[in-house]
Amino acid sequence: MQLSTVINPAIEQIVKRANFWYTVGMKSSTDARRFSQDQQELLRKKAVGMVFSGQKQVEVARLLGVHKDTVGRWVQKAKTSGQKALAKRKRGRAPRRKLTRVQEARICRLIEDKHPEQLKLPFALWTREAVSELILKKYGVKLAIRTMGNYLKKWGFTPQKPARQAVEQNDERVKQWLQEEYPTIEARAKQEKALIYWADEMGLRSDHQAGRSYSRKGKTPIVKVSGNRFRCNMISALSNKGQLLFSVFEGNFVVPVFLAFLERLVRYTKGRKLFLIVDGHPVHRAKEVKTWLAEHTRNLKIFFLPGYSPELNPDELLNQELKATVFERGRPRNKGELKAKLKAKLYSIQKQPHKIRAYFKKDSVRYAAG
Repeated sequence: MQLSTVINPAIEQIVKRANFWYTVGMKSSTDARRFSQDQQELLRKKAVGMVFSGQKQVEVARLLGVHKDTVGRWVQKAKTSGQKALAKRKRGRAPRRKLTRVQEARICRLIEDKHPEQLKLPFALWTREAVSELILKKYGVKLAIRTMGNYLKKWGFTPQKPARQAVEQNDERVKQWLQEEYPTIEARAKQEKALIYWADEMGLRSDHQAGRSYSRKGKTPIVKVSGNRFRCNMISALSNKGQLLFSVFEGNFVVPVFLAFLERLVRYTKGRKLFLIVDGHPVHRAKEVKTWLAEHTRNLKIFFLPGYSPELNPDELLNQELKATVFERGRPRNKGELKAKLKAKLYSIQKQPHKIRAYFKKDSVRYAAG
């Protein structure tokens, strides 16, 4: 009996291409390594399908010209891992490992914990070239740029836009704030039943550009804006419970503006003590402010964040959202429209406590989540 009477035409073509004809009972076998990967996959799936349909493995092996143990292995793989175990796989040897696992782990730690300048490398950022140079310097192994990209992908590293951090920032001071100062403030607030708020100021200009717009490749999209430049400013304070207070004003941020906002905070808290955390802006440290605070010690106390550390202030995340979204639905044509758009967005966020609480889930301010 010829094979064509038992199996489908696709398998018959495989056999014909190898110049083999099979008959039941013949103890000959075909070297399937001569087949293409697609043909081998088809052969495996056909063999397993025949066994699953009720035929014996030894009969399937005779019909297809392969060893019965081979059919047995295919069937076992299909039972264990499904049809995907029968699919074609990349041929050839696995590439020789250029770095040991210990070396890879050390390189990963250096990328995570150090900047290139700290390791005396002539790079400002961790690029494929920079990491390749580091490996050459540490272990004398030269990796091509494409290979370096494959390594970084395997290690879980992706190219990302870096966040900014001032060179003047004192790491020890930040560490002290996170491990000692803020925990002390939090414990004291709990003891005195005080509320903790974080405050910050922001200016918004009419020509501020944020967001992206789809356009044909190579054709830069154009946004129509007013030729007149105008701006307004805002001061806000928020808590990890989801409360937001704000004030929109014109002109510069000066002492009277700050004092007016503090008085509003005191009225809002209705006699409950408030701990306000701010940055080191000169207005926050002004003599008039200190005098006012001395007269309201029962109502409000100010604490200062470490210098040059805006990422520690959750209110900065509110500022970022405002700058990114205020102009989503059109540009203001005058200062009045600018103020109206800013207030509308603030009122919208104020009515969504869950969104305010979500700011505190970011890694840099998670310490303040309470």
